[in-house]
Amino acid sequence: MPSTFWSFHARYDRAFLEYSRIHLGSATAARRLVDGTFLLLAAVWSRLEHEPDAGARVWAMFKERVHGELAAQGRSPDVRETMAFARAIRAAAEPLLRSFRDSFQAEHGHEIGELEEGLGLYRAMTRLSERQFDIIVLRDALDFSTRDTALIVGISEATVRSVRRTARHRLAAAMGYSTAGISDNDQE
Repeated sequence: MPSTFWSFHARYDRAFLEYSRIHLGSATAARRLVDGTFLLLAAVWSRLEHEPDAGARVWAMFKERVHGELAAQGRSPDVRETMAFARAIRAAAEPLLRSFRDSFQAEHGHEIGELEEGLGLYRAMTRLSERQFDIIVLRDALDFSTRDTALIVGISEATVRSVRRTARHRLAAAMGYSTAGISDNDQE
């Protein structure tokens, strides 16, 4: 395989592995799915590497494979209906909850219960668009940089920042927080 394939592999492997582990609930199943995905990509690499939107196409294909694996296990491919979604939400929620909690306490002078807050955020995350959810998971739960998230999803860094900002504001508004105190925290 050419060096461009191995560079692509190095950039996407962790994202694919973590994203599929969250959804499948098993590191072994995730590794198997990711390795199979890269085998498939290797077979079509000569055509794929020259496409201008290769990142977006690969991300979409990868997500279809994750959904296919869930369906093969008899689970709903709709991540909002899986236990994996709850795990992803919990992982993504911690940095967001911290930000919302600090903002709420500064504005209102008291704290709200973590369970009440967490449940509100979980419900609000189920209403995010698929793109918003993916970006929140990649940026906040898996701690990928804006640049890497953009490369993984196949969109511009500015779009990642915009989608993330919109998602964070939607989450804050859905939970009844003022969006004025919500920091973007995306200074990369």
